[in-house]
Amino acid sequence: MTILNAFKGILKKLGRILYRFKWWILGVVGTVFLIFSLFYPLDYYVEMPGGAYDVRSVLTVNNKADKDEGSYNFVAVTVSQATLAQLVYAWLTPHTEISTAAATTGGYSNEDYMRINQYYMETSQNTATYQALTLAGKNVSLDYEGVYVLNVDKHSTFKGLLHLADTVTGVNGKTFNSSAELMAYVADLDLGSDVTVQETSNGKSKEVSGKIIELPNGKNGIGIGLVDHTEVSSDVDVDFETSGFGGPSAGLMFTLDIYDQVNNEDLRKGRKIAGTGTINSDGSVGDIGGAGLKVVSAAKAGADVFFVPNNPVDEETKKENPDAKTNYQEAKEAAKDLDTDMKIVPVTTVQEAIDYLRSTD
Repeated sequence: MTILNAFKGILKKLGRILYRFKWWILGVVGTVFLIFSLFYPLDYYVEMPGGAYDVRSVLTVNNKADKDEGSYNFVAVTVSQATLAQLVYAWLTPHTEISTAAATTGGYSNEDYMRINQYYMETSQNTATYQALTLAGKNVSLDYEGVYVLNVDKHSTFKGLLHLADTVTGVNGKTFNSSAELMAYVADLDLGSDVTVQETSNGKSKEVSGKIIELPNGKNGIGIGLVDHTEVSSDVDVDFETSGFGGPSAGLMFTLDIYDQVNNEDLRKGRKIAGTGTINSDGSVGDIGGAGLKVVSAAKAGADVFFVPNNPVDEETKKENPDAKTNYQEAKEAAKDLDTDMKIVPVTTVQEAIDYLRSTD
């Protein structure tokens, strides 16, 4: 009993001390929680509408200023690692999206994630230049240098042999004209068979060997993520200055702006034209992420027209998410929610966008 009474006495004294300093303690705890909420990054990312940017601010053709009325605008989404306060804000705010760090960055550090997006941007610029000059009837070539390695699957036998930013130049001594050709060749190799990859790393050429594995999509491959490493050759001088921007989604708008400047056609007709979509060397327009958020960016900027990819949802995506929507469907829903007069124009090729601009005012 003596020990128990002594313990009760200690608890009473401690209680009186805590009561005496309760406001000070609550203040300290509250301050720590506030600092944590505002500044401590969590394992989540928040995507919000960014801005709409005149392509002429990042692109020049033959070193000449384009002073015609109207503009082509690429749109951006702001992506940031979230604090607790930002997560709460995102939950309460329409037109924001929350995703895990793994889903956003693929498990890469922020630095590597930005580096990967720079490779996508570089490829987008080269493909846009090639496609625009081709459509304008100019002499141009798109030289395939290989593929940039963007990631290596944890099950790949090339894990630790190939690294981010390496350039794969061949497989089994064969060279290719596109990443699609490379992937098709590898997919036809037997599961478990030996394969040798030719690559350049830090400016040095070398070979590494591994085996063909089964990819998550059921196809055979070597288990790397990749994007084309290309160079454009032409008498037309197209210069980009896109520091601070990344990703491939401005490809369509780059193509339209370059084509219009080279062709001297004035497809803008004084309009503020925005849009999104990747561009492929055959002129097809590829899907992007955040279509709805980009509609918000364009509408806030006062765009008259918004081009958006209109490709069907692939079967693999449908299996994983039966409710998956096309970029065009996402864009239309966002536009309806905003009650904007901006015209949402679906396209599958850059030629469709050009034809629309020619036929409308």
